[in-house]
Amino acid sequence: MVDGEVRSVPRLELGRYLGLWFEVGRLPLRFEDEGSKDITAEYSLNDDGTVRVDNRCLDEKDEPTQALGQGVPDPEHSGRLQVTFLPESLRWIPFTKADYWILRIDERYENALVGTPDRKHLWLLSRDHRIPADVESSYLDTAREQGFELEDWIRPQQSGRVVQV
Repeated sequence: MVDGEVRSVPRLELGRYLGLWFEVGRLPLRFEDEGSKDITAEYSLNDDGTVRVDNRCLDEKDEPTQALGQGVPDPEHSGRLQVTFLPESLRWIPFTKADYWILRIDERYENALVGTPDRKHLWLLSRDHRIPADVESSYLDTAREQGFELEDWIRPQQSGRVVQV
């Protein structure tokens, strides 16, 4: 049962969140092939306090793909960022950043559920390319509790390698 708005975690240690994550699953995205595989996201801190986002995968044609973006932490909600993948010269344009909210993360920062407050986008990330079924199920239950519909959930193929571009 949904009890209102989507909730991000109340506290996130950004330094612990940085690093490499494997995409375990996601809702469909218009900018990512449904058959993409070996999907990773790597986060690192820029000198100005923003977060460098480096997304990589093999697309449906087995071609390496990379999308570089920037995340801006919300100073009032540590579990929320605004992310853009526009070229750096266009990032000043208003309304071009998307919400990126960490909805759940374990205390060891090994698994994370990330979504948007409009419930259109959702990702399950892990530090390992595999995740135990019970852990995945628990995180997806959290998503359902927050009102996400998971009928179209995609589990990409993961070999554990990071795509080189």
